[in-house]
Order: sequence, then structure tokens, then C-alpha cells
Amino acid sequence: MKVTIRKGQSVEKALKIFKKRVKESGMMLELKDRSFYRKPSDIKREKKKKAILRNYYKTLKEKD
Repeated sequence: MKVTIRKGQSVEKALKIFKKRVKESGMMLELKDRSFYRKPSDIKREKKKKAILRNYYKTLKEKD
């Protein structure tokens, strides 16, 4: 990832732009996920759990 500093631009501003780009790219989330090995069955179980919760909250929102 690369951020160019323009003339008269502070380093703090460039750092803020860099952090924003890293966050938008999802790089930190991927690094966190790959920091240790997870079994494929665990990944599937987690995805299923998240989908159930998403569905649950969606139905709650529709009821109101």
C-alpha cells in the first residue's frame, strides 16, 4: 500500500489516509484471520452461526 505526501501536507494527514486505505482494503482483517490455523469445519460453523444471527435480527427488525 502506498500513500504519496503532497507538498504542504502533514505526515499526520498522510498517516490518516494510509490507515483509511488499509481498513477499506480489509488487509488487517485478513491478517488477523490468518494469524493462526483454523479448521475448515470451524470456519463453516462460524459462518453458519453468523448467518443465523443475521437472520434473527432481520426478522426482529421486520416485526417492529
